[in-house]
Amino acid sequence: MPEKIVQLNEEVIKGQIKELVRGSVEETLNELLETEAEKLTQAARYERSDERQGYRGGHYSRNLTTTSGDVTLKVPKLKGISFETAIIERYRRRESSVEEALIEMYLAGVSVRRVEDITEALWGSRVSPSTISELNKKAYVHIENWRNRPLQGGRYPYVYVDGIYLRRNWGGEYENVAILVAIAVNEDGYREVLGAAEGMKEDKASWVSFFEWLRGRGLNGVKLIVGDKCLGMLEA
Repeated sequence: MPEKIVQLNEEVIKGQIKELVRGSVEETLNELLETEAEKLTQAARYERSDERQGYRGGHYSRNLTTTSGDVTLKVPKLKGISFETAIIERYRRRESSVEEALIEMYLAGVSVRRVEDITEALWGSRVSPSTISELNKKAYVHIENWRNRPLQGGRYPYVYVDGIYLRRNWGGEYENVAILVAIAVNEDGYREVLGAAEGMKEDKASWVSFFEWLRGRGLNGVKLIVGDKCLGMLEA
């Protein structure tokens, strides 16, 4: 059987095409930035014009992750006028949505390795574990701020409390941990999640600490507490 005269390396071809597309995206975005700068200054680069509103002051580089891979933008610096570009703002919104997606994947229990694979498949570049860790730190700050927020709503006539058991990883070993949750109905008739805290187990000490934490944040006007017949809750 005759040998193949021409052999194609698909991986090499795919890589070359991907790089071609990435370079084209980078070139197009930089051209758009230059066009925006010309419109703002009302003059092309080095052009002398009575209508000129500002002057060029070089460029600064900014990296962006696009669906075609990482690109380097050469953002024009302008003197005498601020450069606010729709291109940057558009990708800034996209970057924010990517961060939100990464955080949601992690909080949903997706492993860091799997998150890396997903980002490479979707956006053409692999997000490092350190980046995911930094994003999670941001998320935890927002979560803690929400958990410890003052209860500005005032009086909460009806409060529903319960313990929800979840599995938690401690040094590679899993065990069930109780999460104490309080949901209230305020005076306007709207439900509001008042708080959630780790209780380890639903004993009296955990529930007392939980109720004192809610009261310290401003819980007031309670007329009825609804819960199950958990002994620790009843004693608290």
